[in-house]
Amino acid sequence: MSRFLVLVIVVIIALSGAVYWVYFVKPQTADNKLDDFAKCLTSAGAVMYGAEWCAHCQDEKKLFGDSFKYVNYIECPDNIERCLKAGVEGYPTWIFPDGKKLIGEQGLEKLSQESGCKLP
Repeated sequence: MSRFLVLVIVVIIALSGAVYWVYFVKPQTADNKLDDFAKCLTSAGAVMYGAEWCAHCQDEKKLFGDSFKYVNYIECPDNIERCLKAGVEGYPTWIFPDGKKLIGEQGLEKLSQESGCKLP
C-alpha cells in the first residue's frame, strides 16, 4: 500500500473518531440543561443571596452553568439594606417564600427537594 493511501485512511479514521466523540461521547454540559430548573426556582420564589468574592457562592453558581442567569440572585455587597432586611447572616443564603433559609452551599438535589422543582 502506498504511503498516501495509508495517510488518507488514517485521516478518515481520525475524523470519524472525532465526529463520533463530539456527537456521542462528549459529556453534556450543564449550560442549558438546567434552564427549566433555574426558572422553576425563580417561579417558586427562591432567592439566592451572595457575594462575588464568596467561594461557596461561586461553587453554587457553577452548578447551574449558564442557567444561573435565570436564578433570582441578589449580590449583597451591592444591596446591603435588602440583605439585612432579609436576615442574611452568611453566604450563600437561599430564602424561600415561606421564610425558610438555607445557609451555605446546598447543591442542586437539596434545592430541588426544598423547592419542589424537578431536576432534568
